[in-house]
Amino acid sequence: MTEFRNSPSIAPPVGAYSHAVRTSGPGQWLYVAGQIGVDKQGALVSGVQAQADAAWSNLVAILEDAGMGVQDLVKITTYLLDSDDLAAVNAVRKQYLGEHRPAATLVVAKALAKPEWLFEIEAVAFKEA
Repeated sequence: MTEFRNSPSIAPPVGAYSHAVRTSGPGQWLYVAGQIGVDKQGALVSGVQAQADAAWSNLVAILEDAGMGVQDLVKITTYLLDSDDLAAVNAVRKQYLGEHRPAATLVVAKALAKPEWLFEIEAVAFKEA
């Protein structure tokens, strides 16, 4: 069983996420390494919105390869270089997640592993057996 939780004893989430996710029972865990904005040929796309879309697309492909979907995401961590890009990347996120609310963390970082990377996302998924 997967349960998305927001404790009534604290303020509600300030964004499109849940404070916590509880899983129990048999199932499969998938830990997805950071995905960046590269296309299928490995070329980096231009601009933060395009990079976010490519990274999310790569994440979805990895989930599908494992027999999972975005509804199985329980935790995501997003890395962004510029907080001014938050609205653009949140719009991309909404396209992929809809109303699904995994636990989430957003880090505005000074730099990612390569200077041309503007966005990165890593994830944890759980699918009940």
